Amino acid sequence: MITFILNNKTIKTSENSGMTLLDFVRYQQRLTGTKIGCREGDCGACTVLVGTLKANGIIEYQSITSCISPLGNAHGKHIVTVEGTNLKTKLTAAQEAMKANYATQCGFCTPGFVVALTGFALSNSEKNYSNALDAISGNICRCTGYKSIERAAHQLVENLEGHKDFQSFGWLIDNGFIPEYFETIPERVKDLERKDLSQPKGKYVSGGTDLYVQQADNLIANSVHLIAEKEYLKGITIENEICTIGTNSTVSDLWNHSELNSYFPNLKKHLKLVSSEQIRNMASFGGNLVNASPIGDMTIFFLALNSDITIIDKNQNERTVALKNFYQDYKKFDLSEGELIQDIKFKLPTNQSYFNFEKVCKRTHLDIASVNSAIHISIENNTISEAHVAVGGVAAIPKYLHKTSKFLIGKSLTSEIILEANDSLQNEISPISDVRGTSDYKRLLARQLFFAHFTELFPEQFTLNHFVQHA
Repeated sequence: MITFILNNKTIKTSENSGMTLLDFVRYQQRLTGTKIGCREGDCGACTVLVGTLKANGIIEYQSITSCISPLGNAHGKHIVTVEGTNLKTKLTAAQEAMKANYATQCGFCTPGFVVALTGFALSNSEKNYSNALDAISGNICRCTGYKSIERAAHQLVENLEGHKDFQSFGWLIDNGFIPEYFETIPERVKDLERKDLSQPKGKYVSGGTDLYVQQADNLIANSVHLIAEKEYLKGITIENEICTIGTNSTVSDLWNHSELNSYFPNLKKHLKLVSSEQIRNMASFGGNLVNASPIGDMTIFFLALNSDITIIDKNQNERTVALKNFYQDYKKFDLSEGELIQDIKFKLPTNQSYFNFEKVCKRTHLDIASVNSAIHISIENNTISEAHVAVGGVAAIPKYLHKTSKFLIGKSLTSEIILEANDSLQNEISPISDVRGTSDYKRLLARQLFFAHFTELFPEQFTLNHFVQHA
């Protein structure tokens, strides 16, 4: 039995756990403020909040796109739709900001924006304009041109200036951001019968952000084995300069990890290229790896970090595989039936090492890459002592460039060597023409992104124009 709180109502349902949360909310509960738009997690019209009870007794809220979220992942949580944000006698602060700034026209996208802005008010993030825009980064509007929505976000930030205690709902209730019932939610979630769901045999699903785009009808109709709440697949630890990331961890877990942000100063800049905040809150790293997309952003990210993965079987037996050796052919990889990826391990950067991630797609954000690339390189006395280069969108698998990486080691960091390395890169890749570009275009992108790593990491030494002139 799936048990959770939907707005102010306790839900117990025996519906298939693979059903989407969106369909349950709209068709079973008739809460039609949550809209059906793209059904791919792209437009944000179906945004809801998921409140999770933490060990300290605090409910932590995150926004997600309910159209690609399995209903079973709501078990033991507080789910908030736009109806659940309403006050009894007046507009909420988010609703009023949208109204005051004429930030709605046809209105179809408005509930998603209201929910996302409410989630921002509830979050622990610093209440500044940049974070407010990040919160609505996954919401698309076809009418307004966004400026009025940006002004609404700015107004909300101004209204949040007095909010200091992020662990208390009292101030938000008193100032009209959320309704009074939110104060009862922590105790009510504690009291839920939150024993583990009985999981039938079926396809493993964590966040579902890729699977539900590709196979939604099949997953809704058949049994799925949800693993998003498996504790042994969660967490990020750092020990002896090795980072271990559980494969149920999400991109947002990386985004919010202060120690990793100190090792990777541009981490948030890189992760912002991956997806919207709603998807960053949902998508698991394990799902990204086993989806085996040739253009999986986080797969390319971890390949360049020369990561190892720990694989476990149903008897908890473990084996370790280098991620660069995991992929065998298109959508084929070294994982037997009943096995799961448990964690990802990589050495953290040192003072002599550098990391960069680049991506090109038809939109700057919220889009699948045409080509993406990452590099991790160590320099000692202007000599490359270690190099790991990965490129996506140029082969049948996420491509770790074995020969190019090996070529760079021991070489001086000069433009001539980088140009020679590009020749090696071009020999290693085999892009095909498809909807994201021709083969020649992808080769060009791979070259430009490879050069961009060096212009980004060593701007005083290299310029893109220099590489282009000599290529």
